[in-house]
Amino acid sequence: MPANIVIGTQWGDEGKGKVIDILASRAQVVVRSQGGNNAGHTVVSGGQTYKLHLVPSGILYPETMCLIGAGVVLDPKDFISELDEMERRGVSTANLKIDPRAHIVMPWHVRLDGLSEKFRGGNDIGTTGRGIGPTYMDKYERCGIRMCDLVDPAVLAEKARATGRLKNKIITAVYEGEAVDIEAVIKEYNAYGERLKPYMADVSVLTYEAAKAGKTILFEGAQATLLDIDFGTYPFVTSSHPLSGGVTIGTGIGPKMIDNIIGVAKAYTTRVGKGPFPTELNDATGETIRNKGGEFGTTTGRPRRTGWFDAVIVRHSVRVNGLDGLAINKLDTLAGIGDLKICVGYVKPDGTQLRDFPASLEELADCAPVYEDFPGFDDDITACRRFSDLPETCQRYIERLEELCECKVCMVGVGPDRDQMIER
Repeated sequence: MPANIVIGTQWGDEGKGKVIDILASRAQVVVRSQGGNNAGHTVVSGGQTYKLHLVPSGILYPETMCLIGAGVVLDPKDFISELDEMERRGVSTANLKIDPRAHIVMPWHVRLDGLSEKFRGGNDIGTTGRGIGPTYMDKYERCGIRMCDLVDPAVLAEKARATGRLKNKIITAVYEGEAVDIEAVIKEYNAYGERLKPYMADVSVLTYEAAKAGKTILFEGAQATLLDIDFGTYPFVTSSHPLSGGVTIGTGIGPKMIDNIIGVAKAYTTRVGKGPFPTELNDATGETIRNKGGEFGTTTGRPRRTGWFDAVIVRHSVRVNGLDGLAINKLDTLAGIGDLKICVGYVKPDGTQLRDFPASLEELADCAPVYEDFPGFDDDITACRRFSDLPETCQRYIERLEELCECKVCMVGVGPDRDQMIER
């Protein structure tokens, strides 16, 4: 019953797509458990680049079953565009299924996302504006529209009118925005439901049966630990649980079915959006890392903030996810930038040292990083395929990350392509 989870350990964009793609090539089932089209995985395969947002990464393997769990929120318009793009490029979507419990992103969610961000002014969260947060809000307010509603025209019309009227009141009276045309939405979404109806199936049952049959299953995470609604840098977080525990809830399987949990990190740190970032580099080094690493968002194109590797963050992720191993990506990006630094702890203004990641955003904002200096390297490591091929400085850097994060590094990425991943 081999079942693996791949989780982001920083603020997302760690290169999970490549790790997921490698493991998906060995899996019979790939499952997405949470998040929406605010996430993005970039997979480079055979010289082609695929930017996936809702479609699981296993879609590149025609025999692999790809499942979207109940914990995902699905924008049908964007999802259909993604399906069309896959098919245009010769990628079959025949083995793709969506759980009927998955909630649907409606036009009022997108509108409310933008209006609420504008209303916050300088205190905005920095969302992608895709309506993900408002969709999850409706899920927990118990007025959401689910996949099973989308494919039933009568139910869709009834629920869209009831919820749409309420949302239009908020849009117009609270935010002074323009109301959504509910009847036009019903007509548009009926067409989406008709298109997506063949993809609907009980993902919880399919996953359970696959596990009972001893099939290899990969659960792919979206976003990352520091964006978790409970254990991330709240409120600058996503609206779901991108932790390993969120996988069991979002797909409807028990935790005993999981065999191995892999966390993905960069050899440095990045984040998109607002919020404290202790190791951020607002200098030429940070700009060099951004440009060399191509640090621009898959979903939004926004430039990512860059900084030194933060072992406090990753050690926090090791603990809350129960990681069995770490995959360190983009080690090659650090070549030629000079001496490196690793954050080993934080110090508060009163001199108090912190080893563990604090819960309070205000406390984190006041923290300064405690650095350990490390010699850099100039070698081109993109052709290395074994750990022993790496320069000694690189090997020592990875070994030091293992010690500080208290977790074995099982994979090291030295380039964007699938074969540029050293497995240990």
